[in-house]
Amino acid sequence: MTHDPPLSPSEGPTPSENDRRVDRPEGADAGGRRRRMFRLTLPGCWGALVLACLSFTPSLLPRGGVLQGLVCGIGAAIGYGLGVVAAYVWRAFADRDARRPSRRSWLVLLVSAVVLFGLSFGLGQYWQHEIRRLMGVTDYSVLATVACPFVAALVFWLLLMAGRGLRRLYHWTTRLLGRWIGERATKVVGWLVVAGLAWSVFTGVLLQGLVSAANETFSLRDTHTPEGVHQPTSSLRSGGPGSVVPWDSLGREGRAFTGSGPSARDIGAFTHRTAEEPIRAYAGLASADDAETRAARAVADLRRAGGFERENLLVMTTTGSGWVDPAAVESFEYLGNGDAATVAMQYSYLPSWLSYLVDQSKAREAGRELFDAVYDTWSKLPQDQRPRLFVAGESLGSFGGETAFSGEYDLRNRTAGTLFAGPPNFNALFRTFSDHRDAGSPEIEPVYKEGRTVRFTDDPASGSPPADRPWEGTRVLYLMNPSDPIVWWSPDLVLGEPDWIGDAPGDDVLEAMVWIPFVTFWQVTADLPFSTGVPDGHGHTYKVAYVDGWNDVMRPTGFTAEDLDRLKEIVRQEG
Repeated sequence: MTHDPPLSPSEGPTPSENDRRVDRPEGADAGGRRRRMFRLTLPGCWGALVLACLSFTPSLLPRGGVLQGLVCGIGAAIGYGLGVVAAYVWRAFADRDARRPSRRSWLVLLVSAVVLFGLSFGLGQYWQHEIRRLMGVTDYSVLATVACPFVAALVFWLLLMAGRGLRRLYHWTTRLLGRWIGERATKVVGWLVVAGLAWSVFTGVLLQGLVSAANETFSLRDTHTPEGVHQPTSSLRSGGPGSVVPWDSLGREGRAFTGSGPSARDIGAFTHRTAEEPIRAYAGLASADDAETRAARAVADLRRAGGFERENLLVMTTTGSGWVDPAAVESFEYLGNGDAATVAMQYSYLPSWLSYLVDQSKAREAGRELFDAVYDTWSKLPQDQRPRLFVAGESLGSFGGETAFSGEYDLRNRTAGTLFAGPPNFNALFRTFSDHRDAGSPEIEPVYKEGRTVRFTDDPASGSPPADRPWEGTRVLYLMNPSDPIVWWSPDLVLGEPDWIGDAPGDDVLEAMVWIPFVTFWQVTADLPFSTGVPDGHGHTYKVAYVDGWNDVMRPTGFTAEDLDRLKEIVRQEG
């Protein structure tokens, strides 16, 4: 009978998990988990440093210290993840395991971080000063600037912990699945399960929960009436005497729209002619249960007030909570000498920037239903008794306004003119016109089909290119500021450089702005909520531009350049 030779120490059996736990001091497992939780990798830190420094490069709008800290923290977290992934891929090709970095390597990183972050921070402050100078922004907070690095560190750490939490969930899932399937399959299925669960939580629970909470909050706000606005005493306004739309059903923005605006006397004082009282019709969310019925009710009130008997009729698609830019409608009414009617309706309680993200389908439905309801009545009138039919919309309103039309010919055949301001990058017609622009024209001011119908400009007072081509028949004009993030934001910014960054920048965009993968996307994303917090003519603010824009589209007679300047001052003061 033979005996197996004794095992060498290196060949001895591996202690079981229970054995290891018995030998460890109490609390060692918890301490080890905490150390692993706060441990950083060298490649990840280099990636975080690089993207954190690049986050200080300029984007479209000036950024305060807290917002810059948010962008910096997000960039650092993305950089850390990219650094970790890059190191993993490199080790896979080199066929070696990870090594513990030396103290010297950490020292080099620390010194580099102090120098590079300090330089980037200083350059970032200079670039922000230049952007504020271009736009005439005077607000500046030293305290917020000092808080920037601390905000960035907090955001970075929160995102890092979230990522590690997902990784722990992945390991737990693979251990659970390993009881039934093979090791390779558990890795693939584990990542799919974790990614699907994270996405479901974000979109189905977190995002929808935030949207529902915001909807409840803003629905309460919708019951209030803005200060200084009173129920109209004129039968030419929705909510006034004889209106088929009750005042209480108009919503906050609807009441602001019908309860304000220039009178015939105000318009006559500007035109020096006998003016008419403009008609304003509106339907709020509480006016009907669905978009089709709401549109029909708004048009019924428009017909009751005599809107189809006016010379100029404007279909205005609102933004978000039902807001109508006063500058857009007032410019239309003044240039029409009051012989004008405007109809609009509400489709959401949410503010514009939030509706921009979650209410696109409602904007599409509202724009199509309202125009179709107006056009159905308008088209049945004798041709010599029809008003000139115009369409307008700003931001998400331009998106909704576009959906009633199939293209350039449809806009030209069914309207007398169109004015869209600040179109979102995902607008179907806007993208078609821009993507198929004439060769050599820049994306920030494209030329489509030699400008025969559709034109683009950031300053209609100086003209809409091409200046040497006739602009006859129906005119469709897009107003878009070079610094408007609503116009330029797109998910494609993550990994693709857009043409508008490679082109010569607009008057209010720094030449130092360049496209950087991941970084530019988050910079422009952070600009979105603050796009209207800059002076008129920059970002997503279009006020006095409506005067020259409507002058181009409507082509009224009898107004001089001095008259238009006076109207701009009126619009500026009333806005």
